[in-house]
Amino acid sequence: MGGPFAWGDGTASAPTPVSFPQLVPSLPHATLGVCSGGWAELCVPGHGCIMVCAPVFKQLLGGALQCASPSPPPRSHSSSRAGHVASLPLKWSLWAPALLLHTESSARRVPLSQTPARSLLPLRNQCPSVKFCGDSRQPFPNLVTCVTWNPGSARQQSPPFEVELSEIIMVKNEVNYALNNLSSWMKDEGVDKSLVTQLDRAFIRKEPYGVVLIIGPWNYPLQLILVPLVGAIAAGNCVIIKPSEISSSTEKLLAETLPSYLDKDCFAVVTGGPAEMTKLLENKFDYIFFTGSPQVGKIVMAAAAKHLTPLTLELGGKNPCFVADESNLQNVANRLVWGRCFNAGQTCIAPDYVLCSAETQEKLLPALRHAITQFFGPEPRESPDFARIISDKQFQRIRALLGSGRVAIGGQTDERERYIAPTVLADVQPSEPAMQEEIFGPVLPIVTVPNVDEAIAFINSRERPLAVYVFASDSKLVRRVLERTSSGGFGANDPIMQMTLISLPFGGIGNSGLGSYHGKFSFDTFSHHRACLLRSMGLEPMNSLRYPPYSERKMGLVLSIFRIKRTGTCTLL
Repeated sequence: MGGPFAWGDGTASAPTPVSFPQLVPSLPHATLGVCSGGWAELCVPGHGCIMVCAPVFKQLLGGALQCASPSPPPRSHSSSRAGHVASLPLKWSLWAPALLLHTESSARRVPLSQTPARSLLPLRNQCPSVKFCGDSRQPFPNLVTCVTWNPGSARQQSPPFEVELSEIIMVKNEVNYALNNLSSWMKDEGVDKSLVTQLDRAFIRKEPYGVVLIIGPWNYPLQLILVPLVGAIAAGNCVIIKPSEISSSTEKLLAETLPSYLDKDCFAVVTGGPAEMTKLLENKFDYIFFTGSPQVGKIVMAAAAKHLTPLTLELGGKNPCFVADESNLQNVANRLVWGRCFNAGQTCIAPDYVLCSAETQEKLLPALRHAITQFFGPEPRESPDFARIISDKQFQRIRALLGSGRVAIGGQTDERERYIAPTVLADVQPSEPAMQEEIFGPVLPIVTVPNVDEAIAFINSRERPLAVYVFASDSKLVRRVLERTSSGGFGANDPIMQMTLISLPFGGIGNSGLGSYHGKFSFDTFSHHRACLLRSMGLEPMNSLRYPPYSERKMGLVLSIFRIKRTGTCTLL
């Protein structure tokens, strides 16, 4: 906790801890100037000024007050009072999430890292704020380099363009969207009331769960850690982050960088492999957020069940893509190749296989070949825009799937570079290896079906996927597939793009996941929705109707004021 404390008058000195009783005699002469968002500058004669959350300060009178200044991340400030920290250690055993101050003038961070969680819950709405490291003034150092380079390889793991699009901008958008809307998300939500509660106040209060565990995967190691982290912070939780050890550069980056921006008492990064994660899961958390495979998801869910811990599972699956006969096949091919080959196919919502008629397959193959050549040149291996497979294990697994059906396009591999060419497998049978697991690589099997009804039946015979895609010019056919299938998300005439909309929830169903997030859905996921009814102590004669001794008359009156009358109609098909 080194470094001078910047007092409100602009002078710098190292303060001595001050107990609250010492300040009490001076409080009548203190000034509490209200600043942005409910934060105030408390100036006490003889002691200088500190930043406090005014409602918190009022509630916590009687506790010990200590001023300190941690070493903030390097950035330029427009105010001489930047870096103020008010730490309020109190004599309670529960610890609170950090309250992170973000003001327009100086971007100060004010953690209240040693405050009882439940006492601060009502105050979160009064001083809403989020400070996050992804702003333009102080970006992560060497961020794109850490994400794109493949350890042990002489070339990039992912093209910088794809990293910027899928990792950086996604996180920045999430941060900005939360900052723009957090004050409205936090507000108590009023609900409809019955006749008997018309004079009462009924509402839903959003409260943090407490300590959240976020476990991230390796395919988008930054986005799939930081996007849920934004929601967890916005909801007021403490967070333990477990990045994937497979994406080791990003794991190291997060472990070294995040502590410079977030309160270490409330946010921690745990590194390591399966052994460390197994040990981590033995602890009791208030919420768990996991992104990964269904196999590991079952392990996480079993560990959460031991403590009855609620959780979100963002898993994967085989995402089908039906291509109708009358489609513009070159447009279809362009979008399929982009969606399948983005990040070398290591995307959970990429189209996993194509369903189409035999006639459409023969017409689609030349269009797919043209798209691959147009995107990556005659030799995709030399293209700077085509990524590599993350690890030897994944490379060998994907290469083993190339024996399914017949290789119509591509099929070349290089184990040293972990290169697998953009590949299309034609005439694949449902029983073959490529149709038994999520491919997670630049390989696209085509399974032929006679018509859309057979395609729908094929989709419904398998586990519900993370996404269902359909390419068709006929809007009625699109709606038909939408209404007769079930999946986490749905996309018509383009893959992947549905997840770029923060206003849509992102998540799976069944084998592809449990729960959703992005935007407000992230805030709701990491918030407990507490049902609240505030009644007055008066009007007791009204309450006496529900007290014993009971009678037929009381029953008639009570039922009449509690009953909800049906005003709508419902037709059974």
